[in-house]
Amino acid sequence: MSADLLVTGIGELTTNVSTPDDICGTIPDAAVLVRAGTIAWAGPAGEMPDAAAGAPVLDVAGAAVIPGFVDSHTHLAFGGDRSAEFVARMAGRPYAAGGIRSTVAATRAATDAELRARLRALISELRAQGTTTVEIKTGYGLSVADEERLARLAREVTEEVTFLGAHVVPAEFADDADAYVDLVAGPMLAAAARHCRWVDVFCERGAFTPAQAERVLAAGADRGLGLRVHGNQLGPGEGVRLAVALGAASVDHGTYLDAADVAALAGSDTVLTLLPGVEFSTRQPYPDARALWDAGVTIALASDCNPGSSFTSSMPLMIALAVREMGLTPDEAVWAATAGGAAALRRDDVGVLRPGARADLVVLRAPSRAYLAYRPGVPLVDDVLVGGVRMDGGAVSAARRT
Repeated sequence: MSADLLVTGIGELTTNVSTPDDICGTIPDAAVLVRAGTIAWAGPAGEMPDAAAGAPVLDVAGAAVIPGFVDSHTHLAFGGDRSAEFVARMAGRPYAAGGIRSTVAATRAATDAELRARLRALISELRAQGTTTVEIKTGYGLSVADEERLARLAREVTEEVTFLGAHVVPAEFADDADAYVDLVAGPMLAAAARHCRWVDVFCERGAFTPAQAERVLAAGADRGLGLRVHGNQLGPGEGVRLAVALGAASVDHGTYLDAADVAALAGSDTVLTLLPGVEFSTRQPYPDARALWDAGVTIALASDCNPGSSFTSSMPLMIALAVREMGLTPDEAVWAATAGGAAALRRDDVGVLRPGARADLVVLRAPSRAYLAYRPGVPLVDDVLVGGVRMDGGAVSAARRT
């Protein structure tokens, strides 16, 4: 349990308590009171409640403070390396889903200790960049034993674990994809489900058909798991409309959408999670996030950190790409990387700084959240608190703590 903490000297506080004129719910010259790991109060420093008296103080000296990033789509549990594939792609080879199989082979060969060490290293890496909530998918084991262990290891570092046995059809089932779906929806799901909150499927050419995807999702729902879908990444398809029809929390990628897809999303509670790191790494076209936002689609931004198509854990980079390449404003991109990610995970306790929410705060080495897009590639995260507890390795100096 964290001690009380009063964060003062905030030049610009992003609460994400939205108004018609300000989606980020900005409070200038602000303070935040943390009690028992949650936000007890947030508001103008001049209106600080008496309850703040006596609490230890962190003075951020005019810095901007935002909610911790919510990265709602990652694949952090894997073995091996695919840098050679990236180099070949930059030389002109197109991206295809089949490259996943090379990571499957490396992951199966890795020990639990090796996988755990990489997981923890990546978690430390993303924490240092301001991510305080992360979803992790399985999907690089594709056998009963390996999918179970990936889910188990992921559960050691996050509550948001997703079973993705239906990532691609492994080589040993290349001639009988339906038999593999039988395995995924049966014994594999049964083994992994106790570690998971979600079930996901790659509904795409080269992966799983809509009928196969629906069968896996239905089996996951029967076990009480929430639904997620990879869809419309490599070309037009039925993934988005399948996700909406089944009430999935999110459908992710959405690189190729038609008017019916956009209308379906805009009229639903399904969040479209955009993954600009993939477009950056694969040279596919960036989705038009501006048009999607204006159409009323709820958008999240996530890193899709994985060894093949987006090996980055940087949510600040996702914000910069969404602004430069996809048409979002800096405020919209920051909201999508925080509150949008929370919506994609159907969480109301993260991605926002209001009383009762978890005290996940990121102090920026900047006066405004706009600097996340304005100064791309610069390490602007100065301090990170998760549940009111400052993460090891933060850069706040002793002089700023009183």
